[in-house]
Amino acid sequence: MSLDIQTSVNEAAQFVQSLVTRSRKAQAQIEHYTQEQVDELITAMVWAVARPEVAEKIARFTVEETQLGNYEGKYLKIFRKTRASLYDIIDDKSVGVLEEDKARNIIKIAKPVGVIGALVPCTNPEATPVIKAISAVKGRNSIIIAPHPRSKQTNKMICDLMREALKACGAPEDLVIAIETPQLDTTSELMKQCDRVLATGGSAMVTAAYSSGTPALGVGVGNAVITVDDTANLDEAAEKIRISKTLDLAASCSSDNAVLAFASIYDELLAKLQAEGGYLCSADEKAKLQSIIWEDGHIASRIVAQPASTLAGLAGIELPEGKSFFIVPETGAGSDHPFSGEKMSVVMAFYKVKDLDEAIALTNAIQAYQGQGHSCGIYSYSDDNILKLAFGTKTSRVMVNQPQSASNSGNLWNGMRQTFSLGCGSWGGNSTNNNITWQDLVNMTWVSKPLEKTKELPADEVLFASALDKFK
Repeated sequence: MSLDIQTSVNEAAQFVQSLVTRSRKAQAQIEHYTQEQVDELITAMVWAVARPEVAEKIARFTVEETQLGNYEGKYLKIFRKTRASLYDIIDDKSVGVLEEDKARNIIKIAKPVGVIGALVPCTNPEATPVIKAISAVKGRNSIIIAPHPRSKQTNKMICDLMREALKACGAPEDLVIAIETPQLDTTSELMKQCDRVLATGGSAMVTAAYSSGTPALGVGVGNAVITVDDTANLDEAAEKIRISKTLDLAASCSSDNAVLAFASIYDELLAKLQAEGGYLCSADEKAKLQSIIWEDGHIASRIVAQPASTLAGLAGIELPEGKSFFIVPETGAGSDHPFSGEKMSVVMAFYKVKDLDEAIALTNAIQAYQGQGHSCGIYSYSDDNILKLAFGTKTSRVMVNQPQSASNSGNLWNGMRQTFSLGCGSWGGNSTNNNITWQDLVNMTWVSKPLEKTKELPADEVLFASALDKFK
């Protein structure tokens, strides 16, 4: 290692140490806050950013700084998603005794983790810092937020607003600290020095979090696959697929990346998707899109979360007026079929399957390539089909008759926990399948008292009844 590099690493370590010291001091001051005090803080933090005029300012600033997504999508996230996230947790008990299991005579007590190190992607930089911050504070933790360099000013604006809210409540501002000049060395040091890492972003970022030596909660790659069966309401399905595909110009990794239509309804669904603003690509146009979406096997940054008109201009496609997303016919999965992977753009692969068995097999093949463990969905009014898909796929979430990108991270129309951090389990290389929230950011002390009556082991003839005849 050269002297210059070593100096840079040492400076980053010292800088982060100073932030962590401030953060620990702040966290110690709320470690014994009551539930009412904690809930007052998170309510003020959300109101500070979600007030209509402030939310509008943040949404416009985010688009200007990042050049990703659109104003409508950003405003929806900062105005509505943060409110919904607060509403989702405000009545949760996160302080003191959380559970008493009388049958086992166990009491569970919640305690803070300490300093949370949060990594925030540039694709969702408006609501993610808020949701992570209120989840941390709900558990009486402090948080240091490391943004992507492309969204550092947005992150600072939001964190400054939350800090002002904390101060107004008489709490230490340093419960929320933004890294204002994010660099690789600084982010790496944050992951090493904090008490728990909460990583949302690309696979490289999540891998680094798991390799930091600090307990980490990461998320897997998204590549949502949606099945539409022969019991679906096709008008509903087409509208909701369009909503999901175009929300914030597909900045979310939960955007519908592939739709699998039963052969019996394939043509009708395709027509309805086209009526919703989908543009059906020819084989030549498919090749043109492929040439601009991927560079050296990776998604080109210039196409991420851009309008359909921008993609059309880059690809040399004449896009008719009123078209907001691309429909690309596809047949296979894997590296030989790149459109089967995540595209981070308003481009959707479209498949024909004969039945649910083929849909399940194709979903698993697509997500074995990219996105395993994250999410899939189905438009169906057959409970048998819904459960068969859920049992047959390697996924943490199955959204039923809902726009995927607006639903799997929680919404007012479902019971999923509100978050922007979606664990993908062992399928996605993650430690949890959860929609990550405050419950993942507390330690739990188990208090065990003796049972009123000591359990007695049954006789071997009873305990091993099912095994005895196999060992004669």
